[in-house]
Amino acid sequence: MRSFLTIYLLLVLSFLLMITLFAVSLSRGTKAPLSGWMLHANSLFPCGAEAREWEYFDGKCYYFSIDRMSWYKAKTQCEEMHSRLAIINSFTKQNFVMFRTRNERFWIGLTDGNSEGEWEWIDGTDYKSTFTFWKEGEPNNSGNNEDCAHVWTSGQWNDVYCTFECYYLCEKPVPH
Repeated sequence: MRSFLTIYLLLVLSFLLMITLFAVSLSRGTKAPLSGWMLHANSLFPCGAEAREWEYFDGKCYYFSIDRMSWYKAKTQCEEMHSRLAIINSFTKQNFVMFRTRNERFWIGLTDGNSEGEWEWIDGTDYKSTFTFWKEGEPNNSGNNEDCAHVWTSGQWNDVYCTFECYYLCEKPVPH
């Protein structure tokens, strides 16, 4: 009998708590359900509900192109999408890119176009103190004018002439 009374009291308290919460949410007007929906949509699509072709990884959004083009055209394409060619500055990001690009070549934001042998990331990240993942023997500038870097079919980096046409990888911050 005593356990029945305890359960009954807990049910009554739960009911009163639900009514109170419902009343509070109604007093806030119609914004509460909408903001809750937006929060839910943002967790489903952190790169934006209208940008489902972008993939979320480690605080940024990535676009893996389905079109092939030169490095300069790819750079412009990314900029038109309010992004930039990807900067790969960690082993974690390299693994993400390697897994996702499987056996295809994708441009990244790395070039020595300003000065041969002086590689630089397009966002100004210091190349000399960051992660690199060059294929053995690369960069080699073998055909001369190999001034742009792409992720090679094995996931490692390769330098190649910038007019070569391959896929491209853009990155941008998560929208707020």
